[in-house]
Amino acid sequence: MTTPDPSPQILAHRVSAQGVSFQLRKYPRGLVEAPGRDNTLISIHIGPAAKLACRRAGRWFRGKAVHGDIDIIPANTPARWEMLDENDADLLLSLPQALLDSTVVDTSYAAFPVELKSRHQIRDSELETLCWAIQREMQAGYPSGRLYLDGLGLAVASRLVTRHSSVGNVSETPNGVLSGHRLKQVLAFIEDQLAEDLSLDQVASVAGLSLSHTRTLFRRAIGVPLHQFIIQRRVELGRSLLLHSSLSIAEIAQTAGFAHQSHMARHMRKMLGITPGDLRRTA
Repeated sequence: MTTPDPSPQILAHRVSAQGVSFQLRKYPRGLVEAPGRDNTLISIHIGPAAKLACRRAGRWFRGKAVHGDIDIIPANTPARWEMLDENDADLLLSLPQALLDSTVVDTSYAAFPVELKSRHQIRDSELETLCWAIQREMQAGYPSGRLYLDGLGLAVASRLVTRHSSVGNVSETPNGVLSGHRLKQVLAFIEDQLAEDLSLDQVASVAGLSLSHTRTLFRRAIGVPLHQFIIQRRVELGRSLLLHSSLSIAEIAQTAGFAHQSHMARHMRKMLGITPGDLRRTA
């Protein structure tokens, strides 16, 4: 049975000088009725695949949200969300209309009416890159200062106008890109198998393509090579376990799919600039 209106756990929160709100959140199982807001919302799913259902803008969606899935909810758009497990975590950005209006003025679209599009579980590698940079900055305690996060918020607003509006280039599935249901299957499989001895051949089998073709199309869709994406997800899983579990570092390395503790340490130092031991001590 679902719980009505479950409150999210706010893991981090910051507001930019331009009024952009950044939140890292985790939701329990339950049902949320969200009224339309004055601001435009962007939600990017982080972590393991989550089962959920959503009704928004006259459409109904039900299925899995996987790491990197993006929802864009224009201002004044009510939504109904039902979290069907405990895995729903996201980075939520709330952008004021004044910022979007000023962004339009600074583009070649200033003479046209601009309307943002409602998007559900899309992939946008450029927008993902910006969101991952925001997530890292928030989780690290904002080491780069206010101007860095402010700049990322402005870049997100620009991407919305030029890519996801009535005047921008809104094509979601360019030719030669792994997309739609097939991409979702591949990403969900990777998340489910992170702790296992996952091979690229297995991923290609799920995609229903040759290994070389899968590698090429995956990089075009996600923006990073397939093997690098798997390592990134394992590092992120290891990081989360180091901060939020009591498992030993060796147990965490195994749970995150690394061959051994030093294997995780090498990749974590390369990606995050910190060792597992130092990260555990900061927790």
